[in-house]
Amino acid sequence: MRTRIDRGVRKAVASAMALGLVAALAACGTDDKAGGATAPVTAEGVDDGAELTLWTRAPLELQAKALVEAYNTSHKNQVKLTIVPNDDYVAKVGAAAGSKNLPDLFAADIVYVPNFTEAGLFSDISEHIGKLPYADKINKGHVTAGTYEGKKYVLPFVLDLSVMFWNKALYKEAGLDPEKGPATLDEFKSQAQAVQRLGKPGTYGTYFGGNCGGCNVFTWFPMMWASGADVMDAEGKESLLDGPAAQRVYSTWRELQAAGAIAPGSKDETGATWVAAFQEGKIGVMPYPATLLPTAAKTVDVGVAPIPGATAGTGSTFVGGDGIGISKDSKKHPQAWNFLSWLTSEAAQVDVLAAGNSTVARSDLTANQHSAKDPRVATINQVAGAPQSRTPVAKNFQQAFNAPGSPWVTLLRNQVYGDAGTLAKDNAAVTGVLGQ
Repeated sequence: MRTRIDRGVRKAVASAMALGLVAALAACGTDDKAGGATAPVTAEGVDDGAELTLWTRAPLELQAKALVEAYNTSHKNQVKLTIVPNDDYVAKVGAAAGSKNLPDLFAADIVYVPNFTEAGLFSDISEHIGKLPYADKINKGHVTAGTYEGKKYVLPFVLDLSVMFWNKALYKEAGLDPEKGPATLDEFKSQAQAVQRLGKPGTYGTYFGGNCGGCNVFTWFPMMWASGADVMDAEGKESLLDGPAAQRVYSTWRELQAAGAIAPGSKDETGATWVAAFQEGKIGVMPYPATLLPTAAKTVDVGVAPIPGATAGTGSTFVGGDGIGISKDSKKHPQAWNFLSWLTSEAAQVDVLAAGNSTVARSDLTANQHSAKDPRVATINQVAGAPQSRTPVAKNFQQAFNAPGSPWVTLLRNQVYGDAGTLAKDNAAVTGVLGQ
């Protein structure tokens, strides 16, 4: 899975730390703490037949192969793609960084990009990005996550968004409008309860990863953003998960649990089977990964909407996925930039990514011939650029939120299943980890 779960990456992080590789990241062959060598500035880079190496995680294999094939077919440069198992990725990057053997290009989960950037694994491409005529249209969340001390180091590789899915057949049975999903948290609650009242064996109003920090970062944070609240301070050092908007989100899920509208399996769900029940047609409505629309649509008549907040008209999403940059070890910066500049072009964004039902990373390309064929895809593309849609950045994001048994997991479980009166203490625990 991607940002929302990343159970495999969590293991890899722990392994890398145990082997001392994280320390190697911070001392990997450059006197400049963040940035390595600076690439020569050219508009589109150099296409002279060079061989480039690119690493990416296994969850992005489909998109990565499509992009590399399209680039290699249309350019003299040739990219050699290496797909790394998710569980091994961070350790492999750490080892390569320490031995100065990183590939020319590598992608990284956007949650971990700030760590890799600060450690100096990527080269500065600020001037390159600034010369792109559509620079201000590139997804700001990914660019911001890859910015350190005013310099930009990554571009979006593949976006992964969270949206609200609902089962149109179950909505129709429940007397709901099958073409209208929830526009507010109250509507989400009432629609889930309506499906629950059908009393169909094995069918429930909603589902969530009740023991999965990443799942609920991916799906609950947008509910707070859509309600006008931040989840952390600007520095990513203080948790703001005890405010009125956050409490509104928690109470919504707690009330659904009290009404029996959350599938029982949710309580122990670590993320491994988080999406399965909806694909089996047994869940009415739930926040869901947008990248799985083609898969879910094979078995369910799916409706799609932005993740709602307290009031209508302010839908949001977690802009996750992977960023990509030129490594500190590359000796082929102009050629590597040629690939990155092409990656942001209409040829790559529309003819490759959009054609494969992936979200484009440019706001000026959200309306295209492929999204026009499916209003659901158009909705997904549009929410990626919404003002309330964000990519949260924090150096200790993994430890505070995604890790098994993180303080965020403790907080959310208490708010749905346990003692809701522990919120202040649990929020302080999140802050404690963020500030380490």
